[in-house]
Amino acid sequence: MQRRRGSRTSARTGRDWTRRSLSQNFLADPAAIGRYVRVVTRDLPGGALVVEVGAGDGRITRALAAHAGAVIAYEIDPVLAGRLHAACRPLGNVRCVPGDFLSARPPARPFHLTGSIPYAATSRIVDWALAAPSLASATLITQLEYALKRTGGYRRWSRLTVLTWPVFTWRLAGRIDRRAFRPVPRVDSAILRIERRGRPLLPPGLPAGYRRCVEIGFGGRGGTLHASLRGAYSRSRVDAAFEAAGLGRDTVVAYVHPDQWVRLFKALRGPGRRPSPAAPGDGLRQGLTAGRSAAPWCARCPCPWRSRRRRSR
Repeated sequence: MQRRRGSRTSARTGRDWTRRSLSQNFLADPAAIGRYVRVVTRDLPGGALVVEVGAGDGRITRALAAHAGAVIAYEIDPVLAGRLHAACRPLGNVRCVPGDFLSARPPARPFHLTGSIPYAATSRIVDWALAAPSLASATLITQLEYALKRTGGYRRWSRLTVLTWPVFTWRLAGRIDRRAFRPVPRVDSAILRIERRGRPLLPPGLPAGYRRCVEIGFGGRGGTLHASLRGAYSRSRVDAAFEAAGLGRDTVVAYVHPDQWVRLFKALRGPGRRPSPAAPGDGLRQGLTAGRSAAPWCARCPCPWRSRRRRSR
């Protein structure tokens, strides 16, 4: 197939369309591969299990195998899966899996997720990783913009980062110039590092309440975090919590550091208390229904809005 643009004619082969449909841009520069592998393996324990997403033809896989106890490499493209298998056949600690990584079950034992992942599948792969009980860390090559958004690079913090902060750390572990990839993408990339904390910042019984607090805060009521939380907590409790977290009342939710969120929630909860609405059905409903994402949580929580939903069925 050919596409003509003015006086220029470019050929599109079946492989070209496969690469485009799978968002395939492979890290090809040896120096960049070396830097990435060093980030992955810097704190890797002996005998560690590494799972690689989008292994391609095995360039990164072979380097990882030299440091890991075992590597499970996934590749969805049948042609590349064949090349991957051939390249890794001499390596006794690599298992190549042809197929969609997102359909796989997480390993039963602790594992470290790696890969130069397709930009188009970044959110789904990160969600898969965060939901895996045995995930120890994820060191992923993503679009630079995505990594900056998740790690506070724009001096703003995303809802996903805040929600998972008590259990996971997020940091930018390096940048990779677009010219290190083949084909060359339009944007630069980054190394995103997600690590499970050895000790969560909140006790095991509290994450549901923390999630509720964050969902209300990101609900957008009134334009500030203080106004949003006032829909679920008394003014005096919110004022005291903001003072404990070092926040001004006019603070916009995106500018609240995840550590401040943890302090805020602890102060709102208080010793031996569970967060409860200041006025049943007043403000809480608006905070929860500001986005569709709040509905699944609301269906499980013991709040007045749930009771109203039941009566309306």
